[in-house]
Amino acid sequence: MTEFVELGLSPATLAAVADTGYTTATPIQAQAIPVALQGRDILGIAQTGTGKTAAFTLPMIDRLAAGRSKARMPRSLVLAPTRELADQVAASFERYSKGQKLSWALLIGGVSFGDQEAKLDRGVDVLIATPGRLLDHFERGKLLLTGVQILVVDEADRMLDMGFIPDIERIFKLTPAKKQTLFFSATMPPEITRLTKQFLNDPLRIEVARPATTAETIAQHLVPIPTADPKAKRAALRALVERADVKNGIVFCNRKSEVDIVAKSLKKHGFDAAPIHGDLDQATRMRTLEAFRSGELRLLCASDVAARGLDIPDVSHVFNYDVPHHADDYVHRIGRTGRAGKSGQAFMIVTPADSKNLDKVQKLIAKSVDKIELDLDWENLKDEGRGGRERGGRRERGARAESGERKERSSRRERPAEAAPAPAEPKESVATAPAPEPAAEPPARGGARKSRERPQREAEDEGAVVGFGAEAPAFLLRPVRPS
Repeated sequence: MTEFVELGLSPATLAAVADTGYTTATPIQAQAIPVALQGRDILGIAQTGTGKTAAFTLPMIDRLAAGRSKARMPRSLVLAPTRELADQVAASFERYSKGQKLSWALLIGGVSFGDQEAKLDRGVDVLIATPGRLLDHFERGKLLLTGVQILVVDEADRMLDMGFIPDIERIFKLTPAKKQTLFFSATMPPEITRLTKQFLNDPLRIEVARPATTAETIAQHLVPIPTADPKAKRAALRALVERADVKNGIVFCNRKSEVDIVAKSLKKHGFDAAPIHGDLDQATRMRTLEAFRSGELRLLCASDVAARGLDIPDVSHVFNYDVPHHADDYVHRIGRTGRAGKSGQAFMIVTPADSKNLDKVQKLIAKSVDKIELDLDWENLKDEGRGGRERGGRRERGARAESGERKERSSRRERPAEAAPAPAEPKESVATAPAPEPAAEPPARGGARKSRERPQREAEDEGAVVGFGAEAPAFLLRPVRPS
């Protein structure tokens, strides 16, 4: 085991590390910090929970200790794929730079442009940003990247999943060719490998674990149930939470709409639960995360946007309400528990419809997993009432179903022909018109920023049924021409 005092860090940085209670470096920290202090490029391959954030934050603080920032010209740049991960990097920097005169700014969506611009105008040593919001500031003329001395790309494979690679390439080209680049990824798909060959200069490759492996500290369990009925899955989840000694736990669902429904079901049955996903506003997401970190919230229901980078060091349980579509996501989900040498429990509910995705997960982790049989009366599960009611084996989906919007759209589509206006009143009928007036295209919400974030939302909601939104298209509202 390597002690932090052996890595060449300054006394001020070592004091800040000691204040957090850490004395021993993780493998990636022990290998990356001395090299980063020398100014060399690094390609770090490590799974979630191995201490990557400190591996680049600590040497960055020491290297920036000498020097001064200029207005709108940050000296270092950290790129993160999600708002939550960027916020956690900022918290890490603030914690470890304690007592040193270094400034930082966080550029993420859901926060006022004005507040962020004010910090940039004063000058910052470290800029932590998501790619879309960073480029928004650049395009508004509020930011210059020509002074960047250190560039960090964190969770690069997640950037690929979310469609941010073109943005990353553009940002690389906007920064100086002579800079130090610290590049971290849990896996190395071909597109990420191409990126590292194009932009890194003779990097030291540090690989602390085989990509997509699960930690030995996590006890994994399969929970087979005989039906894919959502009501049965929710009952199984409640039974697991009740039987396990759950200090705190994260429940992962494949779709954002499912996250809301599962959280509401748990709350209805007396469990302390709240949802977090990409459609919630930033303030709500941050409040929910803080409540979970502080222990005020016991169960966090999450989509895969929260599967990577959540800096919650002591999660006792992870529940996979859905088998993930991609096997890699299973590894990142359960990586929220069993961190820093602590033990954790992971459960995955499996239905007969999950066999294909389950095979992918089992092939990837290449290890046998214990099975747990639940003693439930699957044929006579009670109706959950509003928010979880079953009709013909299909659930009503969330608040929209409850408000009746979907029912109203359905009634419009199924309106019988005799309900159309009589032919004698042509001014009431549009069936004789050659074509309806094309509806005006709704303006893009949020401009360029939203368009860049769209791949994230689509990836997160993979497999979800896409509807017509709040209003049905005009052609569905036309009365039917009488035969």
